[in-house]
Amino acid sequence: VSFILFADAANISQEGKLNILGVFDAVHAGPLPAVHPRATVVVRLKATAADVGTHPLTLRWINPRGVELWSSTAELAIQQPPVGTAELDMPVIVQLDLPLDVAGEYRMAVALHDRVEGEARLQLHTAPPMPAPPAGAMMS
Repeated sequence: VSFILFADAANISQEGKLNILGVFDAVHAGPLPAVHPRATVVVRLKATAADVGTHPLTLRWINPRGVELWSSTAELAIQQPPVGTAELDMPVIVQLDLPLDVAGEYRMAVALHDRVEGEARLQLHTAPPMPAPPAGAMMS
């Protein structure tokens, strides 16, 4: 894993370039539990001829207390690189809704064959509760 990050959007251009828009590592939420809708997780993998074959790739979303809130596993098929190519660039782009249940630092862990190869951290800040108005105060 070269890197893993959170972004607003990402795609692969016609030329094969990885485009990433709006990288972030912190979000704000009101009352919890909440959901951060349509977050994009971008993972850049590098592979060589020694990696040819099928490999299980797992993403795990873990809250600040260490509780796994979500996970998904997919099979990653790596083909023989073209002649003269030492390394394959293999971007993975996943769009998902991130469940948020407590304030603090969340982790998106990336594992290959159940071995964590990298993780991105996301800090969740919550708005402080509004103070109660004084007795008899008018609200608008």
